[in-house]
Amino acid sequence: MAGTQLANKTLFITGASRGIGKAIALRAARDGASVVVAAKTAEPHPKLPGTIFTAAEEIEAAGGRALPLVVDVRHEDEVQGAVAKAVEHFGGIDVLINNASAISLGGTLATSMKRYDLMHQINARGTYLCSQACLPHLLRAENPHVLNLAPPLSMDAKWFRDHVAYTMAKYGMSMCVLGMAEEFRGKVAFNALWPRTMIATAAISMLGGDPMTRRSRTVEIMADAAHAILVRPHAECTGNFFVDEDVLREEGVTDLAGYAVDPSQELLLDSFLEP
Repeated sequence: MAGTQLANKTLFITGASRGIGKAIALRAARDGASVVVAAKTAEPHPKLPGTIFTAAEEIEAAGGRALPLVVDVRHEDEVQGAVAKAVEHFGGIDVLINNASAISLGGTLATSMKRYDLMHQINARGTYLCSQACLPHLLRAENPHVLNLAPPLSMDAKWFRDHVAYTMAKYGMSMCVLGMAEEFRGKVAFNALWPRTMIATAAISMLGGDPMTRRSRTVEIMADAAHAILVRPHAECTGNFFVDEDVLREEGVTDLAGYAVDPSQELLLDSFLEP
C-alpha cells in the first residue's frame, strides 16, 4: 500500500473523535490528507476518551491537516453547515466515511422507542443525510469514495432475533451502499466495511470490559483496510461489502497477529458474519 495515495485528499469522517473513525483519520493523515473531524464531542466525556480537538491535534501531528467541527448527524442543518465549511476550508470533499453509529443490543421488549429512534436517526438516517450532503462535492472529485461502517446484508433471522432494532438500523446503512452504489455507478464509489472480529473501541470496553477488549483486534486493522479500499479506482470498486481481514489479504498481508490486542487470547467474532 503506497504511502502517499491519499495525499491532498479531503476526508469527511463522522464520529472521528475516537475509535475506528479516528484511526482511519490518522492513517489518512500519514499520507498527508486533510480530515474533517465531524463529531459531537467538543468537551471531554466522563467515560469516553477524546474530543474533536484532541483528534485534530493527533491528525496534524501525524502529518495531515484537520478541521474539527461539532456535528450531530441527526440534525440536517449541522451536517449541511459542516459540509459547507469543509468545502470552504479545504476546497472540496474526496471521501466520506459514515462511521458515526449508535448501538443497543436489547430485544424488542427491552428497547425503548427513545433508544430505537436514536439508533435509526444516527445509523440509517445520518448515513443517508451525510451521503446526500456530500454527493454534490464528491461528484466533482477525482476519485470519490463513500465508505460506510456497516455489515453485509443477510435476511437470516438469527441476525435479527436478539436485537432487531439495532440490526434494522445497521442494515439501513448497508442498504445505502446497495442502492447508492448502483445509482452513482461510475461516478462515486459506495462500499461497506465490517470487522471479522471485535474491535477494541470504547464501546466494546463499555459492553464487555477488559476480558472482551483482550479478545479483540486493534482499530488499526480497520484503518488499514479502509485505506486499501479508498485508494482503489472508484469506477472499479463499488457496491462491495468488505470484511477487514479479507481486504488486507487481497493486499498481500498474510500475518494479522500484530493487530490482536492480546495475541494469547482467542479472538471474538463480530456479529453479522458466518464463522
